[in-house]
Amino acid sequence: MPDEPVPEPGRPSVVIVGAGPRGTGLIERIAANAPELYGDMPLDLHLVDPHPPGGGRIWRAGQSPLLWMNSTAEDVTMFTDETVEQDGPVRPGPSLAEWARAVRDGEIPVAPGPAEALASLGPRDFAGRRLQGAYLSWVYERSVAALPPTVAVHEHRRRAVRVSGSRDGRQQVHLAGRPAPLTADLVVLTLGHLEAELKPDERELTDFATRHGLTYLPPAFTADSELSALRPGEPVLVRGFGLAFVDLMVLLTEGRGGTYTTGADGQPVYRPSGREPVLHVGSRRGVPYHSKIGYEPDGERPPLPRFFGPEQVDALLARPDGFDFRRDVWPLIDKELGFAHYHRLFTAHPGRTRMNWPDFEEKYAVADPGGAALQALVGAAVPDPADRLDLEALDHPLDGLRYPDAEALQDGLRGYIEADLARRHDPAHSPDLAVFLALLSVYGQLVRIGDRGPWWHGFFSYLASGPPGPRLRQLLALSRAGVVRFLGAGTTVTADARRGVFRAESASVPGESVEARALVEARLPAATVEHTRDALLRALYTDGAATTPTGLLAVGPADGRILDRAGRPLVLGPARTGSGPHHPRLFALGPHTDARSGGAFARPRTNAPAFRQNDATARALLTFLRDRAAPPAPRPAASLARPAPAPEDSHVPDQ
Repeated sequence: MPDEPVPEPGRPSVVIVGAGPRGTGLIERIAANAPELYGDMPLDLHLVDPHPPGGGRIWRAGQSPLLWMNSTAEDVTMFTDETVEQDGPVRPGPSLAEWARAVRDGEIPVAPGPAEALASLGPRDFAGRRLQGAYLSWVYERSVAALPPTVAVHEHRRRAVRVSGSRDGRQQVHLAGRPAPLTADLVVLTLGHLEAELKPDERELTDFATRHGLTYLPPAFTADSELSALRPGEPVLVRGFGLAFVDLMVLLTEGRGGTYTTGADGQPVYRPSGREPVLHVGSRRGVPYHSKIGYEPDGERPPLPRFFGPEQVDALLARPDGFDFRRDVWPLIDKELGFAHYHRLFTAHPGRTRMNWPDFEEKYAVADPGGAALQALVGAAVPDPADRLDLEALDHPLDGLRYPDAEALQDGLRGYIEADLARRHDPAHSPDLAVFLALLSVYGQLVRIGDRGPWWHGFFSYLASGPPGPRLRQLLALSRAGVVRFLGAGTTVTADARRGVFRAESASVPGESVEARALVEARLPAATVEHTRDALLRALYTDGAATTPTGLLAVGPADGRILDRAGRPLVLGPARTGSGPHHPRLFALGPHTDARSGGAFARPRTNAPAFRQNDATARALLTFLRDRAAPPAPRPAASLARPAPAPEDSHVPDQ
């Protein structure tokens, strides 16, 4: 094979593939760190994404205004603060709620559409996703403006399909529809949520649906699903009771003209349009994710981390024979969550305990997680079983419950949801909020461990990332109206070839089943690199990128460098004769990696893992470029300007 051609001399260049909130956060950190690490040296930043920067695909303006965020406005920020453990400087900025207030006060100009939506947005309200997209676009523009004047930003509204190059030379990033590749010293993948090829069982269901004239919608981002195939009045089986189901519920009810009024009891009443299908929803647990907590934290917070912090993670990582998540990590998490729960119970609700906190804490600290001594301690100190934390029961709320028929199940599930809403909005149950804070702390520590497997992420989402309370009240109204029907726990769906339909059964109502000509998988596709539809990631996997047992891209914990299957930084292509040492040039951040964090944006003052990762990667990029810098090639001053966006590739058009 001939040697790779030597790249033409030029300005240092970084290509960022993915222009959503993670790519935006990385640019913010590059701008913050550049004065210290890079000075006034020249740099080209190429941002590649078919969707507009800032919001990207998930937070784009072109989606239903009915879709909400899953966090309150005051709990969303894109900016670091003094709690973030990072080497770079803090550059404060407004949370979504603070930004909204500044827009209303005339301090920040925005387009008329977002301005109208902001008029009534309060700190504890749940903003629409399109409004969050406007905030992210503003963050992006502010971050670009904060870059040194010698840094030029080039937007490419295209898809990146491949990275090539030599091991010791610059990389070429190939874009769909662009003949000449982008040349890059470094490449960072900030791709967000991925689309995936169908798994074998999903292909079988697709083929079955085709043969029998049925409708099957595989896992997908709900806003992108083709829902028009779901016909009014017909039953639809839905597998999945998390946030993807909530979006589906909204788009097939209000999205088809249904409305809510307020009943005599103050609860919502649904008025159907007649265009809705009937949604029969079930899952492993058989219940929706727990409601968001609806009250403000007050009083003393649990001192976290206590039993699952850096020291414990260091010990796990130092084990020569490795560790198992359920055997070695989960007991530490269990104890950490219990500590937060009981700290709050004893300090905020002492009348519901029979022991002083110091004595309980001393005994709790030495008890084995889940052991008989700990159970005896809790039983003696906390008389009401409802005040004790039982994570196993929380994870399997319908275990052992059997209903005589489907109608009894509907009544039972409505009672469960009503009780959950009452509890999550009552400060008398504030230990739940303490457990939520402990879950955030645990998530921050787990970033160092890598791939935790799907069970942990599902458990975390079920307890800590459920829907806003108003959405569950709407679910109750839809249930009472007969538009939503509950299937129960342990839901299974089979393809009935004899009758040519899909059939659902559950453990909650033995002997009963529901038939339908449509089946929807209400969940996101698994973020596996080997089976993603993203051509660039598939090519990197073919070129030797390592993945975890669950298919996530393996990256270095320090700065997000993509690893090969020997655990070393991945390098591409052959080495040129007589060349110097090989330098890794590929990085990745986001949910497709084993350093996945809770989200690209975060609650203020929570030492968010995503912010720590963004800062570390930005500093690694700038340090690499600085250390390899040659005297900059002359470049006309006009080429540094940022002209108005072109129709396809903006800030600076494709060269």
